[in-house]
Amino acid sequence: MGHTALVLGDQLMADNPALEGAGRVLIVESLESLGRGPLHRARAHVVLSAMRHHAGALRDRGFEVSEHRGATSFASVLDQEKGELVCARPNRASAARALAERGVTLVGSGQFLTAPEDFAAWAEGRKSITMEPFYREQRRSLGLLVDSGGEPAGGRWNFDAENRKPPKTGLEAPAPWHPVEDAIDEEVRADLARWKLDLWGEDGPRRFAATAAEARLALDDFVEQRLPEFGSWQDAMVPGEPFLFHSLLSVPLNLGLIGPLEVARAAQTAWEAGSVPIEAAEGFIRQVIGWREYVWGMYWLRAGEWRVDNALAATAPLPAAYWGEPSGWACLDGVVESVRRHGYANHIERLMVLGNVALLAGLEPWDVVGWFERAFVDGAEWVMAPNAAGMALYADGGAMMTKPYAAGGNYIHRMSGGAWCASCRYSPKKRTGEDGCPVSALYWDFVGRNSERFAGNHRMAMAVRGWERFDSAEQAAIAGRAALARDELAGIRPDAGR
Repeated sequence: MGHTALVLGDQLMADNPALEGAGRVLIVESLESLGRGPLHRARAHVVLSAMRHHAGALRDRGFEVSEHRGATSFASVLDQEKGELVCARPNRASAARALAERGVTLVGSGQFLTAPEDFAAWAEGRKSITMEPFYREQRRSLGLLVDSGGEPAGGRWNFDAENRKPPKTGLEAPAPWHPVEDAIDEEVRADLARWKLDLWGEDGPRRFAATAAEARLALDDFVEQRLPEFGSWQDAMVPGEPFLFHSLLSVPLNLGLIGPLEVARAAQTAWEAGSVPIEAAEGFIRQVIGWREYVWGMYWLRAGEWRVDNALAATAPLPAAYWGEPSGWACLDGVVESVRRHGYANHIERLMVLGNVALLAGLEPWDVVGWFERAFVDGAEWVMAPNAAGMALYADGGAMMTKPYAAGGNYIHRMSGGAWCASCRYSPKKRTGEDGCPVSALYWDFVGRNSERFAGNHRMAMAVRGWERFDSAEQAAIAGRAALARDELAGIRPDAGR
């Protein structure tokens, strides 16, 4: 009869290797997994919707599918299984260990372009394991935006200079494609209400693809409608425009509904047809086959370290402002509101507002990782551990990044066109005083507290020299304003906003 294929909720590939030779498919919706603290409603909904749609698609292909909806725990279902279980290697390290210990046969998933062992082989012996050389090798090996000799199309490997524009006045983007909900979506929503889970944020109508067909519609819409302008504005932040020119493909990519190579090749094809400028195609392809695959590799390379990484000894608990309690900081409150409403913020809002505040305020890294994983529709440990703990919080001590991504209020003002600052009671041009920007004060306090650590870092040297030019009175005033800013965050009720 064949083995039973265990299909996990983030491995919904049509060609999941565990299906080969399977006589039966097992899909488990675990209340234990859904109930580990606050979880965004939209995330719970899209994942369960995708799992149920996938179960139906497998039945249409002739598979016998056993679904366990609302199971008390994942383990309780596996305890009842008697035959051989085969599963694609889970995307979470702890899940891979747990299934292996149960005797489940694990096979390569094919969900990513780079297997963890291949990334480890690439990284071995390198002094620095940064993304850029990895990305260039990816381009060459996959034949993306390179000529017959392996040299970059357009004569350059990246177009960052063209792809970091602040928003122009009145910048708007075409509304992204969104799916039409069906009976499965309504069924999921009813089950979530009945299960009375600890859910946060808004849900409905569903904005992200939950089937392979929907993912391809979303890809086609993005390439045609928004990719041409994506490059110029990929780092822009516009309050009230959470999606701008972004693809919204991270959800179906992370669930296995569409593959990274198909997505990247669609961008290349559009460039070859002359409908997309090279800087837009390169910026997007960089994210998909460069950064995303690099993050995947780094997660597994340091799988045992992310949970304990804390190079900057950050111990402050996650403030309730991250769960929607107003802080009075317009940028932070604005991005959190976008997350509350949509389960989404673009990569710069995540890094340079949410991550930056967490870095400067000294929030405990694994708390921040957990929040990102559960507050975002595309959350996953393999995504958020390297992105939050490594890139945003520098908790890995520089294993990923050559410097902390720290910035003051002026950066946020520039990349948001000043929109948040215009509605804020604080001025980004001031770092002290009653109207001094808390982000700016925290930034300079961060530089001061870590000046000895970063004095020899050429990318931080200018900031350290800037701190040293302040006289002792100014340094004391900055430290005082920064302490007040941390108190403002910490003083909010820790259980508020849920």
